[in-house]
Amino acid sequence: MKIVFLDSITMGDTSLAEIAALGELTCYPSSTPEEARKRVREADVAILNKVLVNKEFLDAAPGLKLVCEAGTGINNIDVPLCRERGVSVRNVAAYSTDSVAQIAWMHILNLSGRAFHYNRFVKEGYYSRNVVHVDYRHPFTEICGKTLGIVGMGAIGQKVASIGRAFGMEVIYYSTSGTGHCKEYPSVSLDELLSRSDVISIHAPYNERTAGLIGYQQLRQMKPTAYLVNTGRGGIAVEEELARALDEGLIAGAALDVFVKEPLPADHPLMKLEHPERLLLTPHIAWYSQEARARLAHEMAENIKKEFGI
Repeated sequence: MKIVFLDSITMGDTSLAEIAALGELTCYPSSTPEEARKRVREADVAILNKVLVNKEFLDAAPGLKLVCEAGTGINNIDVPLCRERGVSVRNVAAYSTDSVAQIAWMHILNLSGRAFHYNRFVKEGYYSRNVVHVDYRHPFTEICGKTLGIVGMGAIGQKVASIGRAFGMEVIYYSTSGTGHCKEYPSVSLDELLSRSDVISIHAPYNERTAGLIGYQQLRQMKPTAYLVNTGRGGIAVEEELARALDEGLIAGAALDVFVKEPLPADHPLMKLEHPERLLLTPHIAWYSQEARARLAHEMAENIKKEFGI
């Protein structure tokens, strides 16, 4: 069995020994669309994370039997066309639940607790020159008793919600599918979630229902003291409109780990805020803990075994 991993750089130093034991594994750190088409010609299995699987890709791989998504989201794969061509598609769900929830809460606590400001305040000498033993000009906000709004109450959303409850927060959520399956917390409309929440955390897939879900008009519905965190998918919150809302002070702050275009362009509006202190950015690393990547590699190997009856 010939297995090609077309953008293995995304796995970092994670061992792929389990996958290599199943056949002849060839790893390419990254692949342009043209390179991907050449490299998949004789493959039985293609593993990929961001490489597009479209008609041209499938035309170039007549013997392909399985596309393994090295992650959960499959927006980069034309699944109906794969099905039509007899090519199976398997992703890996739930491998990064704990990892993403941890980064979401890192952002929530940094925004509400102002850790980034206090760190700078001490290291840049302001504290040493201060007249008292606290930074009395910049108090932080307690989250106990506040409302946490979750957009998308799947496995990750539920994990984030349970941590919020442990902090003493009231939890509500908006179901992007229109069906509130989780009965542990109240399901509310998007308008109610926007107006009531002190923190909104996005954990929904990117699809026709969530694209541009939170734009300028929705941000205007939020409390001026509220925070928005997106560790779900880029494009659910409209980036340019979020940048405008932050500079206008419509909300107190935001944190993003995902973007429409990745890596984030250096000239993006989010990189040119008049008030950059209101925004925290991380480079799509919420899924990237060492433990999550190890689980991902193992589950990809399991997906290959299941597909070929090994």
